[in-house]
Amino acid sequence: MSRIGRAPILLPDGVEFTYDAAVVTVKGPKGELTQRVPREVQVEVGDGVIEVKRPSESAQHRSLHGLTRTLIANMVEGVTKGFEKRLEIVGVGYRAGIKGTALELLVGYSHPVVIEPPEHVEFETPQTTVVVVRGIDKQVVGEVAAKVRSIRPPEPYKGKGIRYAGEYVQRKVGKRA
Repeated sequence: MSRIGRAPILLPDGVEFTYDAAVVTVKGPKGELTQRVPREVQVEVGDGVIEVKRPSESAQHRSLHGLTRTLIANMVEGVTKGFEKRLEIVGVGYRAGIKGTALELLVGYSHPVVIEPPEHVEFETPQTTVVVVRGIDKQVVGEVAAKVRSIRPPEPYKGKGIRYAGEYVQRKVGKRA
């Protein structure tokens, strides 16, 4: 039995959970998320607890069991607390700012790069060299953060670029005489 799959998901107060024909909907204080789940996996809603069960021990059902439980748990956490990814900008003259809801990056190109946030995602720049991506959907927050990082990924010689907070960039030695 999957250790992740058999763990129950606790529903906090103020969160509504509905399961209808392989579609899970979670409503909470921060918003609403909907996700399709495999029909083979059974989702049982008890008294403030969600349990995910699988019909057999086949490899397909075992893999879907843990995945489905994790997706539902991330939805519940997203509508209650939300998710965030922090990015650091390293480089002389590199900085970020907010224009309306969009993120404007000055990272060494001849023009500023403007990124519009998708639905349920917002940008914040507490400092000019720090970008915070916040949202209720963990997958979308990760994708947007990866998109921001891909504009100027960290390079190994000087270490300039956009990196995740705490990310280690292995440095290379330059040319030797």
